[in-house]
Amino acid sequence: MYIGWKLVLTFVIALLSGESLGIWPFHSFSQFSVHATTDVLEPQYADPLAKRIAIIGAGAAGSSTAYYLRQFAAESGVPINVTIFERSSYVGGRSTTVNAYGNALEPVELGASIFVDINTILKNSSEKFGLRPRDSETENSEVLGIWNGETFVFTQADSEWAWWKTAKILWKYGLAPVRTQRLMKSTINSFLKLYESPYFPFRSLSERSEFLGLTAIASLTGEQYLAANKIGSPFSTDIIQASTRVNYGQNLGLIHGLETMVCMAIDGAKQILGGNWQIFDNMVKASNATILLNNTVNGISKHQGKYAIKSSSLNTSSGETIFNEEPFDTVVLAAPLQFTAIELEDKLLRYTPDKIPYVKLHVTLFSSPRTLNPIYFNLAPDAQVPNSILTTLPPTLVPKNPEDGVGPTGFFSISTLRTIINPKTLEIENLYKIFSPREVTSDFLSGILGAPVPEDLSSITADGGDAITWYYPHVWYSYPYEYPRVTFEEIQLARGFYYTSGMESFISTMETMALMGMNVAQLIVDDYVQLLEQEGGLEEPTQKVLSELTPQEL
Repeated sequence: MYIGWKLVLTFVIALLSGESLGIWPFHSFSQFSVHATTDVLEPQYADPLAKRIAIIGAGAAGSSTAYYLRQFAAESGVPINVTIFERSSYVGGRSTTVNAYGNALEPVELGASIFVDINTILKNSSEKFGLRPRDSETENSEVLGIWNGETFVFTQADSEWAWWKTAKILWKYGLAPVRTQRLMKSTINSFLKLYESPYFPFRSLSERSEFLGLTAIASLTGEQYLAANKIGSPFSTDIIQASTRVNYGQNLGLIHGLETMVCMAIDGAKQILGGNWQIFDNMVKASNATILLNNTVNGISKHQGKYAIKSSSLNTSSGETIFNEEPFDTVVLAAPLQFTAIELEDKLLRYTPDKIPYVKLHVTLFSSPRTLNPIYFNLAPDAQVPNSILTTLPPTLVPKNPEDGVGPTGFFSISTLRTIINPKTLEIENLYKIFSPREVTSDFLSGILGAPVPEDLSSITADGGDAITWYYPHVWYSYPYEYPRVTFEEIQLARGFYYTSGMESFISTMETMALMGMNVAQLIVDDYVQLLEQEGGLEEPTQKVLSELTPQEL
């Protein structure tokens, strides 16, 4: 269980198990293909008056869009028919689990790992769906260490008295932790207004951010924003930078000030037993949308006032790729356009999102009968190694390339998640998770474990007698490099064509993407209500604004 730093450093520990990770996997297609023969631009539907909405992507944003579309449309008396296209085999996008040793009873978060108390949508939805939370992904008594590649600049044990922890922190860092907490609360309070009327819904994230004073924060690096508020080294480089690195793989000299503050706002960190993906899976189920998994959108054009969605899916029996095309009144692209490979009709969009650099993050899960090797971390052979390690840079090091800023540590974090039973040997082992900018090597793993690891990591087996008995690597293009900026992508790229991923460069979390999904859902319904009122097809609108909804309705 994580340390409860209730006074000034609650944020540090919970970050160990939570990163805002996104995934937009690419699928290859069979060399065989067959086209549907139906004239899909003239189909017949059960309710011809229902507005047909296509959502591309079933991650946090897409699932939330579908969930709130049903709610807002029902309240407004607008008939809708929603189809979700998802090229992966699962719902959840950036939130997914893998099973250690292939055991379904041992799921491990591979992507987004935590949400917090101020995450209203995730918190209320999980309660509504009856999902059970737990405090964190780690189950052992916690010893936190922050390592700069040479020495541990900060350590703290779960077993220490709360007053002693606070005294040590204030003795080392002075009032910087207190100033940071106050600054974080002020910043987050401004952000939370995005959930409220009259600030919700918002058609322009850039304009709303400017109005709420958030653009001024996002226009600075975290380092600049902290310095302007009298928060500097060593607290900023030891503690805050360790947080930005484990959350976003970025140092304070690169990441913008708003995202830096988000890294501090983790009071009440929790995750769902069995995986956070269940929140989004339940959203999709509650939306009554048609969900098409393993279904890739290849192209979008416009025909007779409707968007024509061209998609493809693999027939697992025949090995053939089946192509289909359907018309929709509205399209929601709930994934970064640059990773979709969708072919758009020329001049289809009024605004085209920019291609921006994303962090390439390597996540390595493995189990081992061994504990971390103290000698690797320049400790005495009999010293206790922190079971959760964050990293920062040495005091004088400034990376020449900000996008390659991992420094001499070579990794962003190592977490000892919990103990696990090896199904072959029935021995109790340790389950680890590593975040790094590059693939970990057998030499690195040998070093941190203090024992030889096979050079061919793919050869590892549960009963092979090696220092590692289960190994699972994965690569994500997880979130953008959060460079300072003053504008954000348009939400409506064309009439009836909405985009959620502009939120990624503003604040990239599961909650904020769910917020953008809810925002887009309200904008769509508002537009339909206006259109139907003009056409005389909506007699008594009963639309509720967000401020009229109870927390349980969110």
